[in-house]
Amino acid sequence: MNDAIALAAVDLGSNSFRLEIGSYEHHQIHRVEYLKETVRQGSGLDSSRNLTQESMERGWACLARFGERLRGFDPAHVRAVATQTLREARNRDVFIDRASELLGFPIEVISGEEEAALIYRGVISQLPASDEHRLVIDIGGRSTEFVLGQNSVAQSVASYRIGSVAWTARYFPQGELTPEAFRTAEIAARAVLDEALDTFSPGSWDIAYASAGTANAVGDTLAANGQGQGMITRAGLDWLQQQLLQAKHIDRVKLDGLKEDRRPVVAGGLSVLRAVFDLLGLERMEVAQGALRMGVLYGLVDDEQVGDIHSATVLGLMQRFGVNTLHARHVAETAQQLWQQLHPTEPHAPAMLAWAGLLHEVGCRISRSNYHRHSAYVLEHSNAPGFTPAELANLGQLVLGHRGKLKKVEAFMHMPAHALQLLCLRLAVVLCNSRRAPDMQGLQLQRQGPQQLLLQTPAGWAQRFPLSAQLLREEAEAISKTDWQLALQMD
Repeated sequence: MNDAIALAAVDLGSNSFRLEIGSYEHHQIHRVEYLKETVRQGSGLDSSRNLTQESMERGWACLARFGERLRGFDPAHVRAVATQTLREARNRDVFIDRASELLGFPIEVISGEEEAALIYRGVISQLPASDEHRLVIDIGGRSTEFVLGQNSVAQSVASYRIGSVAWTARYFPQGELTPEAFRTAEIAARAVLDEALDTFSPGSWDIAYASAGTANAVGDTLAANGQGQGMITRAGLDWLQQQLLQAKHIDRVKLDGLKEDRRPVVAGGLSVLRAVFDLLGLERMEVAQGALRMGVLYGLVDDEQVGDIHSATVLGLMQRFGVNTLHARHVAETAQQLWQQLHPTEPHAPAMLAWAGLLHEVGCRISRSNYHRHSAYVLEHSNAPGFTPAELANLGQLVLGHRGKLKKVEAFMHMPAHALQLLCLRLAVVLCNSRRAPDMQGLQLQRQGPQQLLLQTPAGWAQRFPLSAQLLREEAEAISKTDWQLALQMD
């Protein structure tokens, strides 16, 4: 039985209109479909702040297409929001009345503060639970949102009338990319954003995130050109500005990773982003996933149902691939016990070890033969909200190495912290071979040297569990072919 709920968020931004369709199940939302059209409504405001007829027609045509896709959706599970351009437009009601009719659902013009709160909600939905103070900055087409929060609470929010479309139109109107234009644009951006220092002063956050259009455009471009993966640095921004200056005109900008729809407004977005870095004294920002549309989607479900993103993702994968939950938990708990025996002063075993134990058999749904390889492939290529590519890679290596020869994870074994997790997982799988919780009474794993482990069992254990004893001997033999050694004292 499929209990998934279909949800939809429509974002009428200043640069693009977007439709995000998600499926809510297992306490998380998975993307089902994403539609985006570059409408550039933000550049369609005339000198009297009225939307031109042409810009309204572009918007209506886009929303008519979105409306066709949304036919049959429960109105309680659809929300359409409009941001800065329609906040400014004097004739917005003319546009919205027709737009809502074509879309088939009401369109709300939300305040900058609500937009900021939704952005924060969307960003944290894709991050693990943490007590860290998070600064989220979203540079849109005509507005920029600042949010400072902790856990699920957006503690301070602010919205400023500055963005990639507006700044490009104002300071790069003919597409000319000159040092003077960039200097003027950045000075003007800092002047607008200066009051942010009253609330968002350096030192008030633990980590800073950049979200949405400008962040993704800059982050993708930097990553494609070897300037950082998943992050934006001050050095990366300097490099990108130099590339634009060398091109001299926006029409001549050709950069890997820079999408065609973002190229016309990249100069304005970069200027604002550089101003943010200078104003707040930033050296780097993580590129966040999620943002406004995901915040809108999560706002359509009961807050109490939304848990930790990592836990929800793991649970979802276990259910999707029919994992034997009881056995998986036995393996995960046993692996954690063994790890804590090796680290008695640390309060908790690594979450990665628990996740690996819970997910080590996801590949069985594909085939029992070499299921560990299938499991690794599934994890490394899954849509796994909350997990970074690096986390998925580590998780895949743990699962790949939990059985069989260790040569296939040789590089992983050269990292002591990773190696210890893998060895604990392998031993846990052996001890849970009967698919029951093992008797851990009197069983002790100790560190004897930098790469030497000793496993001791209580008197009579080997006679009570002859299969487990044999499997442990085979495991010790397999480990001996690496740089590690496992000694056994079994009675």
